[in-house]
Amino acid sequence: MHESSTTARSTTGHVDSPGGAGEVASGPPSLDRRRFVGYVLGGATLVTAADLTLGRVPARGAVPSLPQIPEIYDLEDLQTDAALATSQLITVTIREDGTAAFELPRMEVGQGIVTSTAMILAEELDLPMRKIEVTLAPARPELLMNQLTGGSNTTVSTFTPIRVAAAIARQQLLEAAAARLGTDADRLSTIAGTVVDAAGNAIPYGDLAADAASQVIKQVGVTLRPREEYRVIGTGRKRTDARAAVTGQKDFSTDLQVKGAKPTMVCRPPTHRGRPVRLRNEKQILKMKGVTHVAQVPTGIAVRAKTFGQCINAIRKMDVEWDLGDLAGENDESILEGLRAAELPMVVPQVPILAEQVDLDFEFMFRSSAALEPYAAIADVREDRAEIWAGLKVPILAQQNIARELGMTQDQVKVNVVTGGGSFGHKLFSDHAIEAAQISQAMGKPVKLMWHRADEPRQGRLHPMCTSRVRATMLAGQVLSFEQRHTSVVTDFSHGLGEIITSTIDEAPTEVGRYLGGLGFAETIFTLTQELPYNLGAVTQLLMETDQRFSTGSMRNIYSPDVCVAAELTIDEIARRMGKDPLELRLELCRNDRVRAAIEAVAKRGNWGRSMPKGTAQGIAVHKEYKGCTAVLVEIDCRPRTVNRKVRNAVTGPRVTKAVIAVDAGLVINPIGLEAQMQGGFMDGLALTLTSSCHLEDGRFLEASWDNYYYTRQWNVPPQMEVIVMDPDVDQPGGAGEAAVGSSAAAVACAYARATGSVPTRFPINHDTISFKPKSFIPPVPKSPTNGLKFTY
Repeated sequence: MHESSTTARSTTGHVDSPGGAGEVASGPPSLDRRRFVGYVLGGATLVTAADLTLGRVPARGAVPSLPQIPEIYDLEDLQTDAALATSQLITVTIREDGTAAFELPRMEVGQGIVTSTAMILAEELDLPMRKIEVTLAPARPELLMNQLTGGSNTTVSTFTPIRVAAAIARQQLLEAAAARLGTDADRLSTIAGTVVDAAGNAIPYGDLAADAASQVIKQVGVTLRPREEYRVIGTGRKRTDARAAVTGQKDFSTDLQVKGAKPTMVCRPPTHRGRPVRLRNEKQILKMKGVTHVAQVPTGIAVRAKTFGQCINAIRKMDVEWDLGDLAGENDESILEGLRAAELPMVVPQVPILAEQVDLDFEFMFRSSAALEPYAAIADVREDRAEIWAGLKVPILAQQNIARELGMTQDQVKVNVVTGGGSFGHKLFSDHAIEAAQISQAMGKPVKLMWHRADEPRQGRLHPMCTSRVRATMLAGQVLSFEQRHTSVVTDFSHGLGEIITSTIDEAPTEVGRYLGGLGFAETIFTLTQELPYNLGAVTQLLMETDQRFSTGSMRNIYSPDVCVAAELTIDEIARRMGKDPLELRLELCRNDRVRAAIEAVAKRGNWGRSMPKGTAQGIAVHKEYKGCTAVLVEIDCRPRTVNRKVRNAVTGPRVTKAVIAVDAGLVINPIGLEAQMQGGFMDGLALTLTSSCHLEDGRFLEASWDNYYYTRQWNVPPQMEVIVMDPDVDQPGGAGEAAVGSSAAAVACAYARATGSVPTRFPINHDTISFKPKSFIPPVPKSPTNGLKFTY
């Protein structure tokens, strides 16, 4: 809330205690979208929780013939349903100093959920944000499926439980104040962390915390604030951790000081997923300056030293015998050949009588999902216990996996969740935490593990190579069918989503469950996320996955960027064949009012259709997912003088000069945070289409670090960028973290095709040009730089 606000809030119409204070109603209260049940938990100070399982009606109903599965039940629904069973275990505590404490069972990786969570709490508690402390919860096994950060689901699944717990806390504080003042709770108001009455008497929350506490667990009812009374939610707020982040005060894994944990790194194999056989010169390495320990683990040869620089020096001197693994000798083309052999057939004949067809075939190369913060974890493993500190988006599963690797029980392993410097799907996996634990156990010492930048593209998680084929059939100006066949290297879903599917899919509507019941994890997630917002006749989008030899993951937006690029380029080609403007065709085919509004918004703000020089063009695309949609309009310059512009040590190429993004994310908690998410998502989409990929040669990925993995750089960022936040007038937030990636990648691809007159079929478009000299594979890391100050400004 605005901390300068002095307007009191009346409790009238918001408090509802079934059966009176302290009593438990004999049956479930009458519940609706704003009336909920929760608990006051026993303790010395006030602790409250929500229970969203009471009064909940499972979704049921027939699936219409035309809507796709995600219109009935999508990945957001699946994850939210999985979290419901333990929603009452998410608690808000009011301390005796008047502050509120909340442990968020998700991971902050720069998406701003700590700030948005504080905003939600401030709204229902009527407490200034400076008095709210949101921290990251350690692994809590009792939360079951309610501690996974992914799928743009954090705010969707935690919005109501947090509000209910906060509203109950405020209600209990009012009742405690009423008892002290000898009045009724509905005659009191709250303002900025204080309860006040009509006579001007005021009692701070902190003075009431003990009185409001309960010695037993009791069930209470509460009505949440209506949207028209929001004063915090929907207002733009700067990140609560922004100053700490930009001044270097924010702690990430490598910043933590754990007693005895010394810098540790791993010498890794030259081939992707190769294995160590033995270190031939261990005695020599142990004599090197600063080195304390060396150990062989499944992923390589680990070295512990006084500094990371000494670790690097030791790695460069190691003489290791390697098992090159199953991928030795493989390259981009051989993997692509395997994908082609696995492609599913189309249903509609290739040349139907009288009809016209659009057949397009696209290839998407491997991409790294590494974040700016390299993989890092601290591990202190003893004989009977272990403690881990790491950025982990699924800490409960990490705890289980670490315990299994160490030969311990789960309760012997404590996992602390640390803020991460980005994730993009990377930290859904606990590879770094498991590896740190293995090394600590092998060495018998605490370790502070950090992956080298060169390790991430070569041995880290990858977005799978894939193909996407589209066939659209047209007759008399109408689209009769739209078939898409997506074939991918296997995507690893062992990070927890698979378990959620197994345990929760029976909550889906009957016909949805019947359809998904015969699918595997990957096909289920694909089906729950892919939705075309157009009337295209008979629509089928199918997935086939093959080749399990790669370390892959759910890179930001999972399948959607590639699927969206292929689909939106096909829409543009249909428009060209029909002699229609791409915007005109999209609006004609659009079957969703919120999508239509977003398309119209970017078209108007971006001045769609304006006259542009030859070699430049506009592109427009839309993606519907996460209970909302995102439309993007871009302008691109593909003229030779731009493509060949010179920037020091840079790969340049086509330049997107303007981007307009319209995002419909349902109820928006923090517009400033949403705008930042859209800008970041756009940079991802831009890179996927134009510049970023990993090249496989002889089982080895050539890229090593950010200097030759060409993610979007400042010189490729559009000088004009605008984000339009749509207001669909709904009461529930949608997902935002990944929403802009697919539509941005597609809009850039469509603009490129229009500017060059040729539809690109391999992405990124610069993949076939290797613009760098690969770093060495043996040794696997470059020499530590000693001249860094020469490159500062």
